Amino acid sequence: MYQWRKFEFFEEKSSGKCSMPKEIEGNIECCSSGRGKIVVGCDDGTVNLLDRGLKFMYGFQAHTSAVLFVQQLKLRNFLVTVGVDEQTSPQLSPISLKVFDLDKMQSESSSTNIPVCIQILRIFTSQFPVAKITSFLVLEEAPPILLISVGLDNGCIYCIKGDVARERITRFTLQVENTSEKSSSSVTGLGYRVDGQSLQLFAVTPSSVSLFSLQDQPPRRQTLDHIGCDVNSVAMSDRSELIIGRPEAVYFYEVDGRGPCWAFEGEKKFLGWFRGYLLCVIADPRSNKNTFNVYDLKNRLIAQSMIVKEVSHMICEWGNVVLILNDKTALVIGEKDMESKLDMLFKKNLYTVAINLVQSAQADAKATAEVLRKYGDHLYGKQDYDEAMAQYIHTIGHLEPSYVIQKFLDAQRIYNLTNYLEKLHEKGLASKDHTTLLLNCYTKLKDVEKLDLFIKSEDGLGEHKFDVETAIRVCRAAGYHEHAMYVAKKAHKHEWYLKILLEDLDRFKEALDYISSLEPYQAGITVKEYGKILVEHKPVETTDILMRLCTLDEESSTKKASSGTHLSILPSPVDFLNIFIHHPQALMDFFEKYIGKVEDSPVQVEIHNTLLELYLSNDLNFPSLSQENGFVAPYLEGTSSLGASTSTTAESKDVNKEEHKQRLEKGLALLKRAWPADMEQPLYDVDLAVILCEMNSFNEGLLFLYEKMKLYKEVIGCYMQAHDHEGLIACCKRLGDVSKGGDSSLWADLLKYFGELGEDCSKEVKEVLSYIERDDILPPIIVLQTLAKNPCLTLSVVKDYIARKLEQESKLIDEDRKAIEKYQEETSAMRNEVQDLRNNARIFQLSKCSACTFTLDLPAVHFMCMHSFHQRCLGDNEKECPECAPEYRSVLETKRNLELNARDHDRFFHQVKNSKDGFSVVAEYFGKGIISKTIEVPQDNTT
Repeated sequence: MYQWRKFEFFEEKSSGKCSMPKEIEGNIECCSSGRGKIVVGCDDGTVNLLDRGLKFMYGFQAHTSAVLFVQQLKLRNFLVTVGVDEQTSPQLSPISLKVFDLDKMQSESSSTNIPVCIQILRIFTSQFPVAKITSFLVLEEAPPILLISVGLDNGCIYCIKGDVARERITRFTLQVENTSEKSSSSVTGLGYRVDGQSLQLFAVTPSSVSLFSLQDQPPRRQTLDHIGCDVNSVAMSDRSELIIGRPEAVYFYEVDGRGPCWAFEGEKKFLGWFRGYLLCVIADPRSNKNTFNVYDLKNRLIAQSMIVKEVSHMICEWGNVVLILNDKTALVIGEKDMESKLDMLFKKNLYTVAINLVQSAQADAKATAEVLRKYGDHLYGKQDYDEAMAQYIHTIGHLEPSYVIQKFLDAQRIYNLTNYLEKLHEKGLASKDHTTLLLNCYTKLKDVEKLDLFIKSEDGLGEHKFDVETAIRVCRAAGYHEHAMYVAKKAHKHEWYLKILLEDLDRFKEALDYISSLEPYQAGITVKEYGKILVEHKPVETTDILMRLCTLDEESSTKKASSGTHLSILPSPVDFLNIFIHHPQALMDFFEKYIGKVEDSPVQVEIHNTLLELYLSNDLNFPSLSQENGFVAPYLEGTSSLGASTSTTAESKDVNKEEHKQRLEKGLALLKRAWPADMEQPLYDVDLAVILCEMNSFNEGLLFLYEKMKLYKEVIGCYMQAHDHEGLIACCKRLGDVSKGGDSSLWADLLKYFGELGEDCSKEVKEVLSYIERDDILPPIIVLQTLAKNPCLTLSVVKDYIARKLEQESKLIDEDRKAIEKYQEETSAMRNEVQDLRNNARIFQLSKCSACTFTLDLPAVHFMCMHSFHQRCLGDNEKECPECAPEYRSVLETKRNLELNARDHDRFFHQVKNSKDGFSVVAEYFGKGIISKTIEVPQDNTT
């Protein structure tokens, strides 16, 4: 053991070496510690209590003579003592056991503190003969149960178990050895071992080590060894191991026998255990001095070694070791803090010891990592890079990686750096920059095997231990496209996978196959991003994929139905418009296929708008077959460039005209198909369609739209612009027929057009006049004024029309004159009758009742209308004639309605507007007296 390093991990505390309090007058026989105090028993029977600074707290007379043993309990503030009292009888031993409750003081003693003695027991009785007590130990079981063991010089152990305070106890004896020599059979040490429900007792004699299993009845004894030790050389470790000290070594015992032994030479006067350290007071026969050693058995070092005087007792309390010397002085020794110990080791470059020390002390991982870092820095300074990296690797998770990385950026130490970065990724602590650096290391080393292992290795959950996008970027930049594609595919980074295929490798067919294998939603996202490239190189295949995405084809209908996919959640074709920005032909093909397969699509309006724009466009460039397939026709080879250019241009123009014509036909068909007769609004934007037709001079579509929108004037306006007189008249025949819902005012517009034409159009004018005359659309005066503006028209054009109109007017005048004469005669007769009624008497000569037709008798009632009635036939109604009253009421109701209509201006103007002859409506209102009366509104004269 002389190779063990010695350190000064302990130091004398502030109290240091001090004298015991003067209040302790007797010799110290025994000591105990616990609950923050030290208890000292003296040969004069007193017990003294000391505080943390070894200051006297109080003392009391526990026994008459000497205090042999004392033990402070941990769970309860009880003090158990064994001492000599007065001998009351020769048959009784003066030795007794007392239990004091230190929380209770005797009330009659005011000057001193004397705790209450709650129990006094005689150790020796008739059944337990008197012997010398050599060892003493108390175990606190579940309160208030105590187990007291008293070791004797005859090899016996007296045990007292139970509630000692109430004297509810049982006594039993354990026999260690049967030998005649008391010197070799006396019990020098005791130790309890509690393991769950198992309770065991170690017993040591100078010649043996035994173990009693107290849970057995009777207790079973087991001899662990045939060597022993003297008094004060027995201790228990914190792992419930028995420790005995002999001159040649220190031995450890467990329940199954002897364990490890440590060859520390010298007589072990005192043995103890403190915080994992072995405490020994060893007598050196060569120097006749006592040495106090503190052994760190785990790290195999001596934590403290110092020369001390004769030690009488050794106890541990307050985290310190207290040595009580024979000269009544005490030495308080405490452990230094971890930082001080590490600084001491760092100064001596003992990094391995420092690491072992922090690990054995179960320090936090951060403190351990700091020690490892310093060790690594030390090795790095010695240029031992491999060992330094080994230490740095242990700091992962606690030390900033950049601290290590910057030390190994040199190309000569790239292997060490690679190793560190690999470990960093294994623990899942690598950032994007670390992944980039590691992959760069692999690529610089050209270590494809490690690159494969790193890229393709994954943990149990199938997730990579690195940042996926960083790995893809680095591998792609270094030219390792397959590795980048592997990572992208494994991590479902579809956009990266396709970016490499399309931008780096030009593998368009493979990219399309990959997109086809994706879920519809993800496939739609990727096509939106990379569709421009795909359409440029594989337009047909890309269109097919889009059709599968946007429609439910036969192959995928079953699979999608099982997964609950419906048309409403499929990608919209309109979302892919941007990928066809330079390929209108492909866009047109795609939309044509889509509307041919999907009916009632929610985006059919947008699709129809786009198709109309494509169909009606004049400058849509269609790539020729040679340009699309990338070859030149063989017959062009060898010809002059000018001739070839001229021939190609002419053919291209012819092809473009034919294709443009076909597209216009498709556009017109779409306009008609998307606006059926039974729909008020079409399946496209009407305003946009009109604008497109006007911009591209597509008259056929424009005429159809105007007619569907009932903009008949705009329809004939198109014919007027084209000077298509025949079509113009035919259009008016079709759209100007009022019986079919047409607009008769079109003929007036047509007549005005011919009147302002400025050329001979007699034939057309005559035809127009025939329809105007038939439907009585315009008065003759308006017709004449309109046609008079055209200097090329002669009177012969309107002669027949005027003659007919004059003849009609003459007939109407004659009919009106006759009606006037008739009304005048009737009016004159009515006035004469009124005058007669006012001035002359009336003679009633009726002989029969107008109601019952019986002979008229009195009382009778005669009315001015020459009707007579029995009074009984009239009942209560004697004021009006029953025969004439209904007619009179009808006239009054009609008059009342006319007066009400006079206030309904909207109705009046509506009739004027919708009538062929508005003047006749006004005349009718005057004739009926509706608007002949004027209503004066009273004026407010207030100022």
